[in-house]
Amino acid sequence: MTKAAINILFFLLIAVIPTSFSAQNSKINAVKISQTTNVADEYLGQDSFGFNYQITNNVFSKFKGNEVFEYKNVSLGRITKSDLQNPLKIVLYYEDFNTVVLLDNQLNKISEINFSLNSNPIVVSAIGMSTQNQLWIYNSLNQQIGLFDYLKNEYKTVSIPLTEPIKYYQTDFNTFYWIDKKNNWYSCDIFGKITSLGNVADFDKIEIIDSQKYIFSKGNLLYLRNIDKEKSSAVSEIEILEKSFDNFYYKDQILSIFTAKEIVNYKIVTP
Repeated sequence: MTKAAINILFFLLIAVIPTSFSAQNSKINAVKISQTTNVADEYLGQDSFGFNYQITNNVFSKFKGNEVFEYKNVSLGRITKSDLQNPLKIVLYYEDFNTVVLLDNQLNKISEINFSLNSNPIVVSAIGMSTQNQLWIYNSLNQQIGLFDYLKNEYKTVSIPLTEPIKYYQTDFNTFYWIDKKNNWYSCDIFGKITSLGNVADFDKIEIIDSQKYIFSKGNLLYLRNIDKEKSSAVSEIEILEKSFDNFYYKDQILSIFTAKEIVNYKIVTP
């Protein structure tokens, strides 16, 4: 390589490095918009109608102002998982009894499904609301993702067996996302197509926004990672006032921070 070519390469590197460093270390300013006292064992989030959801003493409740609705079922044990995607059809899962309960918008029981009584053996270790009267199911017996039609009481497998245990999962109506024990991130659509979405950063807690973005916490700091179409990525720290927190929840540009004493809501704009 000639001296001129080396000089050109050097100046190109000098030009690129600051840009890359800035992209990897940018910060997102979170604007505080509300703060309330936290009296729940577990705060679950807020729906598009402004109702908040929480669990206290294994009682599931929703509230807004003076409106309060509650649901409890002591015979099924502890509530393991909830899905609030459809406020008109809420999913509660009780792992001890392999049973799901569907609730309406006033937390009246619509149906109760015991998967142990299904004609095809199902042991649920992941669940979420899907489309067309279906539930996402991860059946630990065959290690496959499936869809359960709760009106027809029919179950179908859509994926091949997963080779690694699930570390974290999250669903929307059309997609089952999961992160395995090696921090590999995947998605499965309702037709069974599995897509590799890359490797996620080491995290304490995480929330997936879509197939390219997720928020994660590590050491009481919050970060947003954005992976573009070219598979390059940028990590931005989200600046909040809390020095420590128990959990967080993100939806529609509202970031909720949960501590032992309060719930703080921030407005953030994701890139």
